[in-house]
Amino acid sequence: MQEGAARVGGIMAETETIEAPSGEQRHRGALDPVMMMLAAMMLAIALTWIIPSGRHDRTSDKENAPVIAGTYKQLPKPIGLDALVPHAPQPGVARPVSPVALVTAIPEGLKRSAPLIFMILMLGGMFGILRSSGALDAGIQRLIGISRGDVRILVPVLMLAFSAGSTFLGMISEYLLLIPVMIALADRMGRSRMFGFALVTLAAKIGYLASVTSPVALLIAQPIVGVPVFSGLGFRLAIWLLFLGIAVLVVLRAGRVTHPPEPVTVERLSPRHLGILLIAGAAVSALVYGSIALGWDDGEFSALFILAAGGMAAVAGMRPAHAAHLFVGGMKMMMLAALLVGMGRAVEVILREGQILDTIIEAVSVQIHGLPPVIVAPIVMAVEMVLTLLIPSTSAKAALSIPVLGPIAASAGVSGQTTVLAFLLGNGLVNMLAPTSGMLLAYLAAAGIPYNQWFRFAFPIFLLLTALSVAAMMIAVVIGY
Repeated sequence: MQEGAARVGGIMAETETIEAPSGEQRHRGALDPVMMMLAAMMLAIALTWIIPSGRHDRTSDKENAPVIAGTYKQLPKPIGLDALVPHAPQPGVARPVSPVALVTAIPEGLKRSAPLIFMILMLGGMFGILRSSGALDAGIQRLIGISRGDVRILVPVLMLAFSAGSTFLGMISEYLLLIPVMIALADRMGRSRMFGFALVTLAAKIGYLASVTSPVALLIAQPIVGVPVFSGLGFRLAIWLLFLGIAVLVVLRAGRVTHPPEPVTVERLSPRHLGILLIAGAAVSALVYGSIALGWDDGEFSALFILAAGGMAAVAGMRPAHAAHLFVGGMKMMMLAALLVGMGRAVEVILREGQILDTIIEAVSVQIHGLPPVIVAPIVMAVEMVLTLLIPSTSAKAALSIPVLGPIAASAGVSGQTTVLAFLLGNGLVNMLAPTSGMLLAYLAAAGIPYNQWFRFAFPIFLLLTALSVAAMMIAVVIGY
C-alpha cells in the first residue's frame, strides 16, 4: 500500500490515496486474476457446446434446490449458427451458451453476488480507517513484543484460532480483513508476504475442509443423506487436527527471515489505540454472534463494518471529511477482490444456463455404479473435486451433487456420513487452489500475491493432503463411519 503518513497527536493521518495491494508490485510472469477468470468463463462457454445438456427434477423451483435422484432427462440442444445469438430460454429445450455471455454473465454474476460484494467493500472501508489510525501497527507491535517475536509461539496459536473459526463456525470471507493484518505482522518480523498470507489462508482453508461443525456445509449436506446435523464430528475433528498440524509445520518452514526485522519492544497501547482495537474486537465478536444466534448475513455484516468504521474514526479524532476519504480509499483496496467474486459467480451462471452440470454428475454416477465401497468413496471425493472447479459455491454444489451421488454411493455400501465426508474433503482441497474460486482470488488480491506464486507454494501440501484424504475415505469405509 502506498501511503504517506504524518504523526498527528499519536494518530497516523494518511495524506495520499490508498492504492490496491495488487498495484504495489509488478511480478514478471504473474498471472492476472481477471484474465484467469475470463479464461475460465471462455472454457465454461466452450463446454456448453461440447457436453450434452440435461436436467434432474428438483424439490422446488429455487435455483439451488436439491435435485431428485433418478429423474435425469437429456434435453434436445440444437447446435448451429443460430446459437451464437442469445435467445430467451424455452422449457424442455437447451441451447449452448452464446459467446456474448462472456460480457453478459459478468454483470449477472455481480448482481447475484451483490450482498457479498457490498460486504467486502464495506470491510475494506473499515480497514482503511483502522490502518490509518495507527492502532493496527501499534497492536501488531504489541503482539510481537508479548511473544518476543518467536514464530514458534505465534504461528501455532494464530493458525489454531483462525482454523477453529472456519471449522466450527464456517468463517471464510470474514478473514479478508485479517490478511493485510498478518502480512503487516510478517513484515514487522522480517518475514515474507507469503508467510503472512499462508498463515491465514491455510488455516482457514483446512478448517473449512474438515468442517467439524461448520453450519455452511453440514446444514445442507447431512440432511440430504438422512444423517443428523453435526453428527460424526469425532472423525472430522481428527482429520482437522492432523491436517492443521501439517499446515503449521509448512508455515513454520516458510517463516525464514527475508529482511531485517524491526526491534522487539513491549510498549503499552495509547488510550486511543486501545479504544480502536477494542471496537475492532467488538465488531468481530458481534459478527460471530450475529451469524450464529441472530441469522445475520452479508447485509448485516456490511452495516456492522460501517458502524465500526464510524466508531473508530470518532475515537481517533478524525474529521468527518477525512474519515470518509479514508473509508473510500479502503473500499478501493478491495475493489479487485469484489470483482473477482462476481466473476467467479459468472462461471456458474454460464454452466447453469448451458444445463450441463446435471449431465456431468449423471455420467459419473453411471460409471461408479457397482464398484466396491472402498473404491467408490475416493471416487465420490474426486468427483466433488472436479465439480468444485466448476462450482466453487459449497451450498450450490451440495444441493446439486449429493442427492445424485448419495444414493449411488449407498447402493455400493458407502454410508451417508462417508458421502458427506467425501463432499467436504473434495470441496475443501480444490478450493485451496481453484483458479475459478472468486474468494481465493479475492484473498490473493487483498494480499497483492500472484496466483502462480501461491500455486507453487500450496501445490505440494495440496498433493499431500489429497493423498491423506484418500486414505481417510478408505478408513471411513472400513470402520463403518
